[in-house]
Amino acid sequence: MITRKRLTAGVCVLLATLAAGLGTALPASADEPTAAASPKVELVLDVSGSMRTRDMDGESRISAAKQAFNDVLDAVPEEVELGIRTLGADYPGDDRKVGCKDTKQLYPVGPLDRTEAKTAVATLAPTGWTPIGPALLGAADDLDGGDATRRIVLITDGEDTCGPLDPCEVARDIAARGIHLVIDTLGLVPNAKIRQQLTCIAEATGGTYTAVQNTDELSGRVQQLVDRAAEPVVTPVATEGAGSCSAAPALKAGLYTDRQVIGTHRWYRVDVLPGQELRASVSVGADRAVNNDYGILLRAVTVHGREIVRGSESGTGRTDAVSTGLRYPKPEQDDSDGDVKSAAESVCLQLGNSFSAPASVKTTPGMPVELTIDLVDSPDEAADTAAFGLGRGWWLLGVMVLAGLIAGLLFGWISRWRVAVWRTN
Repeated sequence: MITRKRLTAGVCVLLATLAAGLGTALPASADEPTAAASPKVELVLDVSGSMRTRDMDGESRISAAKQAFNDVLDAVPEEVELGIRTLGADYPGDDRKVGCKDTKQLYPVGPLDRTEAKTAVATLAPTGWTPIGPALLGAADDLDGGDATRRIVLITDGEDTCGPLDPCEVARDIAARGIHLVIDTLGLVPNAKIRQQLTCIAEATGGTYTAVQNTDELSGRVQQLVDRAAEPVVTPVATEGAGSCSAAPALKAGLYTDRQVIGTHRWYRVDVLPGQELRASVSVGADRAVNNDYGILLRAVTVHGREIVRGSESGTGRTDAVSTGLRYPKPEQDDSDGDVKSAAESVCLQLGNSFSAPASVKTTPGMPVELTIDLVDSPDEAADTAAFGLGRGWWLLGVMVLAGLIAGLLFGWISRWRVAVWRTN
């Protein structure tokens, strides 16, 4: 009897110990960081009849797209889940109702089997209609669920042929779902109507539009967008620049979007503390037909109007966006100078542009602006080139000036000596 009681007590102690161990182990595992959800990307390819046209490096548009897809599939990051959807790939007839439903998922969104995906792409042949709206709806459903970043990359050579379902309205409806899905568009034909529709689709979801006219451009841009999906997403903050420095909105470090009417200026303000360096960059998108030869100017000035530093860039009409930037380091302040916060300097950023457009082009709303503000530690050493506001070759420039001065003095002295000798003889 005593043995049984001891055995029972021992079993109870063992069970209590196990229970206590499990009780302490479970909360610990709950505190462990969970792996981030894999980003999802779906490539939506137009396989309509017009993709037979041979104007991409002497090859058909579909051949260029296939080559680009093969290049992209070889370089997709391991953490990205990728899928492929087609539009206009199956129905060759004239029935509009049937043709406008011609979209299907060619390869499911998930871990990538490169061989299987390439085999599926190789079977494609230009066939039917261009149901962009239904394809976008299908792609949004393919990417539905989870908290991962999601991106649709649409590659097409034409407008949607399945109205009244407007693909721009479809994109707005997708954005209204609040699922943080971005649509980027790539146009294979530099056509104004196509550009307008694809730009509208992209802007509705915070995406980008790019015109591509050869295989290398297509491969590079699609790969860039796929890589971007794997990076942390920064949601830009909408702001509205003012017409003067005194009325400019105060910005902190971050990414901002705005609109700028052709030929106008926008002002923003940033407070820079002693020991900080202001780094600002801006991109202006030419989202409409503009005249060739244009430029943008980004200036950092004091509140009294004195220019500190500037950055500028020009374009010739061959790109859809033009960008520039600047750097301004503010020296450290001695502790004896008082409160550091009171010593913050208000730096005004002025954005100007030299765009012009035909009279038939609307100037409103303004062109899209993306402004990046960063505040980092100022250079520790005075030798840092940013501390002088000069380029990397400032020291070489100084050496050349000094060498030129010495050479000039020597040449002058030798010339005078030779003249004196000549006169003596």
